[in-house]
Amino acid sequence: MKKILILFVFGISTAGINAQNNLTPEKLWQIGRVSAMGLSNDKTAVIYSVGIPDIQSNKTVRKKYKIALTGGDATEITETGSLLVNDRISPNGKYIISSDEVKIKNITGADTYKDLPKSDVYIYTTLNYRHWDTWEDGKFSHVFVAPIVNGKAGDAKDIMANEAYDCPQKPYGGDEDFIWSPDSKKVLYVAKKSYGTAYAISTNTDLYEYNVETGVTKNLTESNKGYDLAPQYSINGTLAYLQMKRDGYEADKQDIIVDVNGVQKINLTASRDDIHVEGFKWSEDGKSIYFWAPINGTLQLFKVNNPGLSKMLPRIEQITNGDFDITGIVGQVNNTLVVTRTDMNHATELYTVNLNAAGSLTQLTHVNDAFYNSLPMCKTERRFINTTDQQKMLVWVIYPPGFDPAKKYPTLLYCQGGPQSPLTQFYSFRWNLQLMASQGYIVVAPNRRGMPGHGTKWNEQISKDHGGQVMNDYLSAIDAVSKEPFVDKSRLGCVGASYGGYSAFYLAGIHNNRFKTFIAHDGIFDTKSMYGTTEELWFVNFDYGGPYWDKKNTAAQKTYGVFNPSNLVDKWSAPILIVQGGKDYRVPIEQGLQAFQAAQLKGIKSKLLYLPEENHWVISAQNALVWQREFYSWLSETLK
Repeated sequence: MKKILILFVFGISTAGINAQNNLTPEKLWQIGRVSAMGLSNDKTAVIYSVGIPDIQSNKTVRKKYKIALTGGDATEITETGSLLVNDRISPNGKYIISSDEVKIKNITGADTYKDLPKSDVYIYTTLNYRHWDTWEDGKFSHVFVAPIVNGKAGDAKDIMANEAYDCPQKPYGGDEDFIWSPDSKKVLYVAKKSYGTAYAISTNTDLYEYNVETGVTKNLTESNKGYDLAPQYSINGTLAYLQMKRDGYEADKQDIIVDVNGVQKINLTASRDDIHVEGFKWSEDGKSIYFWAPINGTLQLFKVNNPGLSKMLPRIEQITNGDFDITGIVGQVNNTLVVTRTDMNHATELYTVNLNAAGSLTQLTHVNDAFYNSLPMCKTERRFINTTDQQKMLVWVIYPPGFDPAKKYPTLLYCQGGPQSPLTQFYSFRWNLQLMASQGYIVVAPNRRGMPGHGTKWNEQISKDHGGQVMNDYLSAIDAVSKEPFVDKSRLGCVGASYGGYSAFYLAGIHNNRFKTFIAHDGIFDTKSMYGTTEELWFVNFDYGGPYWDKKNTAAQKTYGVFNPSNLVDKWSAPILIVQGGKDYRVPIEQGLQAFQAAQLKGIKSKLLYLPEENHWVISAQNALVWQREFYSWLSETLK
């Protein structure tokens, strides 16, 4: 009765009420963030945690749970030590491994001049003086081994012995970067044993084997000059790991390598040109490996046999299929695999996969079911459009809740970052396509050039061509969808971050009045100053073609000339929101500041959203909410 009265008095339509129930930035931050911790020791349950952001404290409160492998109600637990295997302890129980920061280099003024302890000067003689969001301070992450005496760790030994390199790898590495061998005799660790300028221009990480008894270290992957990482042993003691071949190319095809008795190395996924492995896990019996990889705009679960046990060739089988992402593998119990899964309407939950029933999936955790049941969902649709070079390109189209084809909707072109990262059925707590659509926008998200899952050639075509065919791909996508009668062509926007931010800056100069507004987050505005200030120089060396001063390098000169967004500012005319993280050393602060200054001096409606303590991401809850409120406020204001 109360609802009827409100409808009568204020004239609110049913559609208006439904819109009020749509996903909002505030609601997004109520979603439980599920993180798998592992299978229980007895393999009857899955242990996981759920994080709930506390906006007021600006922190995340995390609780731990146990749920039976067969499903049912989850039980909150306070400790996991007795439930999970501690893989930091050697299999024979005699040793424990850990990592810690070790001071190796004198960097600060106080290091050099002991009589000036309050000095805050940094002194550098080589590159890699900062990385991701941290300035180099002379400390390096090292691996330590300690004997276990009477249940406690004894004196620890630094197995990396006063060397200026890291394990785990920075900024993303963790415990997976150093592991025990099944016989407890060796520690395997990932490291890039180079320092300074050599570190900044190379991706050559290797796998090192440290013998606990002799103290001897051996490089297991010396012959490969690209990435070697993510080592795992099977139950039978066979080593597998991920590998990229080319040094300096961070987006090279990533394959699974099996080391057969230290004699033969077999590439298990080389035969599939469209397979770029994201991660993997050995099967229980060690006869095969399960992995997930992008394929046609999703992340799916695959299986490959271990030919080291027979004379058979590697045989790859796709287990799951559908419009969702398999984002990780927790473990296996007989014919059941536990995985994490998302789609554009749903954050991470745990699922079981029936390996005997064509990969059928059953939802195991239901952390956010009640939340989603209170929201209308957004329809996601696959479209295939013709590009200007006569290729078929997958485009995801996401529609607002309650979509009515008889109406006209403002529409956003979403530009993915990377640039070589897949655009799949992901769920982000910032660049959330469901959230965008729920504000009344149609979202067009093309799998443009540079994305894995469509073959190596498609993935590599973006390198040294950042402003070339890929820009035609973007425009082909928005033009094709704009032909629909429900798209309001007078209200088109373009948004993106990182390479997507570069895309927004570049398209602002070539779009020929297609777009009414732009949003660029941590985007590359000037390729020349980007080369001069970014930290992982291997990326710009490979993808830009090299340094700007190499006048004989035609690929590089095209990057710093034709493909440089700053050279197109004279053609800018549409409003633009520019977002910049103060601690983003990948795409440093001058990129956003230059773009904002140019827009302001041109008299273009523009706004700078500066986040001094954020890096390439927006991590804190309150900053993220400000970001989202400004994002949608800007769209509302400029796409009227």
